[in-house]
Amino acid sequence: MNIKNIHIGNLIRSKVEEHQISIERISRFLNKAEDEVEKMYHAKSMDTDILLKWCKLLKFDFFRFYTGHLILYAPQSRMDNEFSQKKNTLVFRKSIYTQEVKDFILDKIKTGKMTANDAVKRYRIPKTTLYKWMKKI
Repeated sequence: MNIKNIHIGNLIRSKVEEHQISIERISRFLNKAEDEVEKMYHAKSMDTDILLKWCKLLKFDFFRFYTGHLILYAPQSRMDNEFSQKKNTLVFRKSIYTQEVKDFILDKIKTGKMTANDAVKRYRIPKTTLYKWMKKI
C-alpha cells in the first residue's frame, strides 16, 4: 500500500477479492453495469458518492487512505502557525493516526530510511506518541 500515491480502484478490487463478492451483486448494489464496475477497478480516483457506496458494500472505510495521506503529506497551514504565535499559547492539535499511517512511519524507522527524530520533525508527531507506537511493535 502506497499512502503517497493512492490508487483507489486497486484497493477496492483487493477488498472485493478478499470478500469474494460477485460482480453481479456489486453491479446491483451500485446500480451500474458490470463493465462500469470493471472500469472502477482501473480508476485512480472516483466520485465520493460512489466511494461511499463501496465503503458500505465492503464494510471498509476507504476514505482513511486519504486521511492518512493528509496527515503525512499536507503541510501545516500558515494560519495555525500565526494563530499560535499571536496568542503565545500552546495549541494542541489532536491528529487522527490511522493504522496505515502508523505502519507506514514505523516501517520507515525499522528499515532505517528515517530516524524517530526525523519522523517527529517531518510528520509533526509528538515524541511520546511515536515512542508508544514503537513499544507496541
